[in-house]
Amino acid sequence: MKILLATYWLIPHVGGVWKFMTQIKERLEAMGHEVDLLGNSPDYSRFHIWNRGMELPKAGLQPLLAAKLDAEHAPLLHGDPLIDFYERDRYLMELSAAYFGLESYDLIHTQDIFSARALSRVKPAHIPLIAHLHGSVATELRNHFRSNPQLNINEDSPAWKYFESIEHYGAMSGNLTITANHAQRNMLIREFGVPASRVAAFQYGLDMDQFWRKAGEGTSLRRPSGKKVIIFPARLAAVKGINVLISALGLLKCKRRDWVCWIVGDGEQRTELENQAAGLQLQEDVLFLGERSDVPALLLNSDIFVHSCIQDNQPFSVMEAQIAGLAVCVSSAGGLPEMVEHGRTGLISPVNNPLVLSEQLNILLENEVSRKELGRNAQAWGSVHWSLDAMISRLLSIYNLALYNPIGRYE
Repeated sequence: MKILLATYWLIPHVGGVWKFMTQIKERLEAMGHEVDLLGNSPDYSRFHIWNRGMELPKAGLQPLLAAKLDAEHAPLLHGDPLIDFYERDRYLMELSAAYFGLESYDLIHTQDIFSARALSRVKPAHIPLIAHLHGSVATELRNHFRSNPQLNINEDSPAWKYFESIEHYGAMSGNLTITANHAQRNMLIREFGVPASRVAAFQYGLDMDQFWRKAGEGTSLRRPSGKKVIIFPARLAAVKGINVLISALGLLKCKRRDWVCWIVGDGEQRTELENQAAGLQLQEDVLFLGERSDVPALLLNSDIFVHSCIQDNQPFSVMEAQIAGLAVCVSSAGGLPEMVEHGRTGLISPVNNPLVLSEQLNILLENEVSRKELGRNAQAWGSVHWSLDAMISRLLSIYNLALYNPIGRYE
């Protein structure tokens, strides 16, 4: 088969969607398939088929759009900057995909609501499209609107309604829709009106051989003597809940000081989070390491993994921490409770609750036997459940279902 993996988001990128796409490409090409990767460029200036060096700058298309989307013909776009940005960029993706040509593909596998909606409108009718939703854009933005009342965006606002509608239409754009877990599947059915027969939960996989090769390369960072290491690898964004961990560490420091925290990653909230840590007198205890290419080795040099996110589905970072044999502390957000069995393979705390997280960290630091047992259990469970071979087998079954089941239903 010739397959197009497409995303509205940036490629290449450090995030989980990019890792997911490259894992699929490498494994399917090893099986004899041909796979292309389409997405936004890292600077958002163009859309490109990354592996082929094909690109189309957005600047050249803007005049064409401006002529069609003037205030008379598209008043809603001119009335709301958020709607204007995403709709114009989605149209730019449609034009780019049409320019690149989709006729040679046997199947298109999109990775978000925007690319699903865009490519479904310009692809040849006979080519099936799998709409894969790794998260909920509407839910993430609704949480952002609620926590930032100065934006003055509420349930009655056009932007709020727009993102709810694009969530529905994006999920309905494929012949079949898959999502990371049952929690998100149920959300699509319950909140966004997607028929249950159109959407299935799809568990990810992890290239464990690649993880262990990367871990074997080691790291130049050395853990401090006499202290346990708490690690949180994530994009420094509000949705990741890193502020919750920092607040928990402020409470933990009142009880004990036999720990250090490594926050691995970068993002728009870095300055704010560094200021939060400084305000709690944690400058020497919480280290912001920025983007690193040695995360597997850092995990092996850590004792406790934290993912205190506000919203997430099936993050690769949790999978890697389990494979590394770490005691895992996650929030109850999204699909995380489907990844961790509380008290057996890790600990789960309520979303946005630094007090409970602090208590859990204290228990794990206090009880080495319990901490190591959780890590062993997580490693044994993850080694079975995150098999990349099993994921690819499931994916090919879904591809075949889309190719040979034109009505687009999971039976």
